[in-house]
Amino acid sequence: MAVRRGQKLKLLYIVKILKEYSDEEHPLSAIEICDYLSKFDVTAERKAIYDDVEQLIDFGYDIIKTRLPKSGYFLASREFETPEIYLLADAVRTAKFITSKKSRELVKKLQGMLSKYQNNNFENGIFINCDSKCNNEEIFYNIDAISRAITDKKKITFKFAVKQLSENREIVVQYKEYKISPYAQTWQDDHYYLIGNYEKYDNLIHFRIDRIHNVNITEETSRHFSEVSEYKDYFDVADYTNKLFGMFGGVLEEIDFKCSKSMLEQIVDRFGDNIFIRNVTDTHFSFTTRAVVSEAFVTFVMNYGNKIQVEKPEYVREKILNRAEEIKKIYSAD
Repeated sequence: MAVRRGQKLKLLYIVKILKEYSDEEHPLSAIEICDYLSKFDVTAERKAIYDDVEQLIDFGYDIIKTRLPKSGYFLASREFETPEIYLLADAVRTAKFITSKKSRELVKKLQGMLSKYQNNNFENGIFINCDSKCNNEEIFYNIDAISRAITDKKKITFKFAVKQLSENREIVVQYKEYKISPYAQTWQDDHYYLIGNYEKYDNLIHFRIDRIHNVNITEETSRHFSEVSEYKDYFDVADYTNKLFGMFGGVLEEIDFKCSKSMLEQIVDRFGDNIFIRNVTDTHFSFTTRAVVSEAFVTFVMNYGNKIQVEKPEYVREKILNRAEEIKKIYSAD
């Protein structure tokens, strides 16, 4: 009975064998494919394998017959090429919002898309730093629930974890409950964020999803994002996050900058290459862009010292000057 059932699955087993045991440097002969099939209780003759492979090629599998380094077949194209698997695995490995346990599970699934020979190098290059990972095992369930709420235009409730110091100097976690109209989720600054509206205010707010617990989808219809943002027809996540600094909310302003020419690469990396550049001199250039003014924005400007200067608006210049004076007081107190 097992043999009969296996015969019906023979083509699928051949695909599995080629995925796991063949690549350009390790083609499999028809005899070797027969040997692997026998491990699945499938009997096959060498001549039948040729016809089976042709059927798989006709179906669309990119199976190549080669004579080097030996005569045989290998699967040339996969869902993802080896460099793509390495790239995805590295993103999973370094993403702080994915727990160590889930990171290992995802990396193992990615490994399953490679041959055993490709996996030999893959395993040697993967290291997961548990100290930098979150420990919230709910995160993938929460992402799914938030996605459904966004699609269905429903409000969600959840508990948000905040770390505080207790009287005996221990770090403790306290939870605050929120009801939010969710609009989008985004990966920014090594964290995954929920963007939405807290019903008490008329603006947008962000929450790190790795600190969210107990997500519940309510029956209440979400508040439309056009009531609390500049977007009318659809919520443009890329445009919105590009104007933020460190995912801190604030007032959207048109900012005039004057920068050293040595800052051009950093400016283009941060604001894109569509900025309006003006007043170019031998040493400096000026440009205008829109950005959300927040404490993180002030920090961004101060990080570059005298190489970047805000020219307008005046109240933003005062914010930066006040921060500089506060820092000066700290270091001149003695």
